[in-house]
Amino acid sequence: MMNKYLYWVTFVAVNGGLIFGLNMAGISGANDMIKNEFSLTDSGLGTVAALLTIGCLLGSLFTGNIADRLGRKTVMIITAILYILSALGCALATSSSILIFFRVLSGLAVGSTSVVGPMYISEISPAKKRGTLVSLNQFAITIGILLAYVFDFLLINLGDDSWRYMLVIPALFGFLYLVFLLIDFPESPRWLISKNKEEEAIKILRKIGGDEMVKTDLPEMKQIINSEKNREKISIGKLFKGNMGKVVLVGTLIAAFQQITGINAIIMYAPDIFQAAGSAQNDSLFQSMIVGLVNFLMTFIALRLVDTKGRKTLLLWGAVGMAISLGYLTYEFSKPIQNGFGVLIALLIYISFFAASFAPVMWVIISEIYPNKIKGIAMSFSTAISWLCTFFTIQFAPIIKGISFEYLFAIFEVFTILAFIFVKIWIPETKGKSLEQIEKEIGLDVSDN
Repeated sequence: MMNKYLYWVTFVAVNGGLIFGLNMAGISGANDMIKNEFSLTDSGLGTVAALLTIGCLLGSLFTGNIADRLGRKTVMIITAILYILSALGCALATSSSILIFFRVLSGLAVGSTSVVGPMYISEISPAKKRGTLVSLNQFAITIGILLAYVFDFLLINLGDDSWRYMLVIPALFGFLYLVFLLIDFPESPRWLISKNKEEEAIKILRKIGGDEMVKTDLPEMKQIINSEKNREKISIGKLFKGNMGKVVLVGTLIAAFQQITGINAIIMYAPDIFQAAGSAQNDSLFQSMIVGLVNFLMTFIALRLVDTKGRKTLLLWGAVGMAISLGYLTYEFSKPIQNGFGVLIALLIYISFFAASFAPVMWVIISEIYPNKIKGIAMSFSTAISWLCTFFTIQFAPIIKGISFEYLFAIFEVFTILAFIFVKIWIPETKGKSLEQIEKEIGLDVSDN
């Protein structure tokens, strides 16, 4: 009974991640129709698609502080409302400016979800199940991406307004998410304790894991919260000084490489890639569904391998597989006529290696190499840089692909090779190692700061 309630709470929490995926990929099938509807240039289309990530950047930067003041549940309710309003606004937009405004609003919700979702699940979970339950958020994102492709495929033939139906889908899931949050969803026990509401926190812990969880997790929560209250606050400026600056540079670069190797541009513009290779619009959307399915399945494999094969090993092999597939795509699009089947296989190989490496492992790496006293602010900074790189990738992808997909894939190929070199030289294997061992391998002694 207790486990069922825990899984119910986790299911509700990861719905935010699912809508995250729907928002990121849902516009992919609507690109051409939006471009025609508002007479957009390639640059204008890139702005419509990419400005969501500016909202994501802002949402990720400020959510941690807001969640500490108002509570995790309150922030999740706010994001559910934002998902509903932004999707309705996008679907009913009468100009590109209105569409952009609501895309940014959607980005605020996505950015907030990227912070508060994993935060809440980690705080509500028993210690022995925490890793598995937190990883379900990544699953939910890949499911959302897959569902976005499926809905785009099913809705494409509903006329000139098909794009509006595609963009309203997150509102439906946002409404369900809001209902779930309001029916039977508890606040984080850790947050309640930090606000001196220990009795309420104990009731929730007992409902989730019984008296055993109260005995084992409650003392740890109180100890950590007390230590955080006494900890000296680290300013953003101090992150870039001395040895501390080195570790932040390493973590931020791996976050940047996760994005500038092309994943979100390929996710958002997959149907356009297939159409450029000669596929009909319906066929291109069906092929995009296959991309989404492979993305989901390979993420599952990564989560099983990361603690056995190691972080660095997965990153290196991921970069190799991505580089090979991007090299083939560069060659294929340099020809007058492309092999459509070869393009599909190459994209699936790229997605497979990315989903099994950089997608989940980047988050593992930055959570391990940042010492506790800078972890919160450093992870916020790296996440913001990741979203900024996503913005530039999505913004300029349509402009470059408007010239030739050959150049787009060649640029991603260069960044992937640089990512391999960076991981090989700078990223240590952190599997099964203490923070002190990790700091030593990177050449750091954060205690000196």
